[in-house]
Amino acid sequence: MSQGLDVERCDLDIMRNSSSHHTELYGEERLIVRRGQPFIILLHLKPGNKELKPSEKSFTLIVETGPAPRTESGTKVSFGLRDSTVDSEWSASATNDPSGNTVSVSITSSPNAPIGVYYLTLDQGEQKTSLGQFTLLFNAWCSRDAVYMRSETKRQEYVLAQYGQIYRGTYKRIKGKPWNFGQFEPGVLDICLKILDENPKYISDADKDCSGRRNPIYVTRVLSAMINSNDDRGVLVGNWGEVLDGVHPGTWIGSGDILHQWAESGPVCYGQCWVFAALACTVSRALGIPCRVVTNFISAHDTNGNLMIEKLYDEHGKIMSHADSIWNFHVWVDSWMTRPDLGPEFDGWQASDPTPQEKSEGVFCCGPSSLKAIREGDLTKKYDTPFIFAEVNADVVDLVRLSNGETVKFRDSTDSNYVGRFISTKAVGSDERHDITHQYKYPEGSKEERRVYEKAQHHNKLQQLGEEPGLALKIKLAKNMSVGSDFEVYTILTNNCLEARTCTFLFFAEAVSYNGKLVNSCGLVSDKVEVPSGEERRLFLRLDYECYGSVITSDRLIKLSAIAIDKQVAEYHKAEKTIVLDEPDIEIELLGEATVNQSVTAELTLWNPLPKSLQDCSFTVEGVGLTNGKPITARIGTVDPEQEAKARVKFSPTSAGSRVLLVNFDSNNLKNIKSSINVVVKE
Repeated sequence: MSQGLDVERCDLDIMRNSSSHHTELYGEERLIVRRGQPFIILLHLKPGNKELKPSEKSFTLIVETGPAPRTESGTKVSFGLRDSTVDSEWSASATNDPSGNTVSVSITSSPNAPIGVYYLTLDQGEQKTSLGQFTLLFNAWCSRDAVYMRSETKRQEYVLAQYGQIYRGTYKRIKGKPWNFGQFEPGVLDICLKILDENPKYISDADKDCSGRRNPIYVTRVLSAMINSNDDRGVLVGNWGEVLDGVHPGTWIGSGDILHQWAESGPVCYGQCWVFAALACTVSRALGIPCRVVTNFISAHDTNGNLMIEKLYDEHGKIMSHADSIWNFHVWVDSWMTRPDLGPEFDGWQASDPTPQEKSEGVFCCGPSSLKAIREGDLTKKYDTPFIFAEVNADVVDLVRLSNGETVKFRDSTDSNYVGRFISTKAVGSDERHDITHQYKYPEGSKEERRVYEKAQHHNKLQQLGEEPGLALKIKLAKNMSVGSDFEVYTILTNNCLEARTCTFLFFAEAVSYNGKLVNSCGLVSDKVEVPSGEERRLFLRLDYECYGSVITSDRLIKLSAIAIDKQVAEYHKAEKTIVLDEPDIEIELLGEATVNQSVTAELTLWNPLPKSLQDCSFTVEGVGLTNGKPITARIGTVDPEQEAKARVKFSPTSAGSRVLLVNFDSNNLKNIKSSINVVVKE
């Protein structure tokens, strides 16, 4: 071509490209596209330019990402025009507008290109023209992309949904808590890219790190480390003790506020597992990786890698030590991707855990580990499969240290059926709970499960078959166990032996946090009982609010333990049950219709069920498209016993459609109370 194109301006055609790339929710301020899929730019030429002929291919496009782009690293790519683009590498084609003053250029990125911010340049030999910049994301709609997901309804849920449910409580009382992921809220994508740029691997070798961002396995592992702040300038500081400063983990209702605080002033205080997981889900979805939040009830934390949780008690039933622990629930994320490093049979959901528990390769991170490897017991498959396998499969053994130094096992010590219950995530397209336990493990006692344990070289199953009939313990609960109430529970000791037994009978209650840590005692009764053959004895324990109210955490969990000791035959029996106290509901009423850019009021009401006043009461509301990306807090001071906490909050919706308003109530003695309401916003 004898004369180069004289470009007056470049139109990135943001609206059309955003629509075809499913990125319109990020806004119209800049071009954001997904890899492996064509996008169109329009070159407006100055008057007098010759018409571009299809055979003339003398101009080149250059795309560059990272601080020092290199061809060898795939962070700088030059490519000329073709007759049509191809879907396997960077390519471009061009056509003339009928007027002759505009050239339409179709650019297809490589489905294996690193994600990030790119600069686009028109290279005509001696003349180089900057055409602007764009952000490239993973593409779940592209079959050649490693994160490709076939189902459109699943893509809508795991990439585009900005609201979700996170499941907590106990496996017998599972409660969904609403969360605002908000991955498309203003500024969030920039912060997610900043998280990648703050990670130590980028700081030590930016070229290698930026090149590695082509791989969702690499990006997911980086996020697992960077969501916590243990080894780096990560996003969130964990706190499982008393909170004297910062924000209580139970107060958060969305990711956006945390991410903005981190971007402005560094690590944010504080979070626990569900907050870490929710942040990881937000960042993953923002970058284009399909992601879901997963809760594992009765989750094992195996510190020594023997796939067994060992708890040691003294002769009086008091726990002595347990480096290993059992969490009432633990929350992590699954991300969807191929695993070319393991083989196609391990493609699909990959578990990763940003909560700092154990170090992996010297850093507090965990995963991604293929769910298929976890299910099959392929513990050699990276990353951190043995740890996650133990979380859902470990055996639990309770031991008693006798005064003579000998150790014996509780006769009815918990077996392998105990760990990994009701593994849960939000269902696709609804707020219902979806049980995915079968994706992590085979049914207990099945042939497949036994095969997996043999494969994992795990021969520590606690076989109770063949034991002689003995004593049996059960714990029975009250019907009404709401926070603030007084109630009674009891335990039943049954003698299935042929002769009478004389036992020390203990029944006690302890406040616990969700990660299984004992906080304080809140009740104890004991007796020495003789139980004739075939009969039973009961022990009642009254739990008054004045005893448990000052020691329970915001998780509102109380662990009940019954122990029977027959020292004549050195036999120990134990039963445990963890209860979650019911919480009051938040009533949400919208006063009037919600309309774009018009103020609407939500009236919020909560009844104080406690026999004492609540101090420093507040309601906080947040919602995508409702509160402009920021939480709104209404402080109402003191609420007397058995009185209503009431507030009105005004907000102006910014976009039409079906939205969700999330509400959190906070006070000194009643925290972590959440609710939500669907809001239909009219134009």
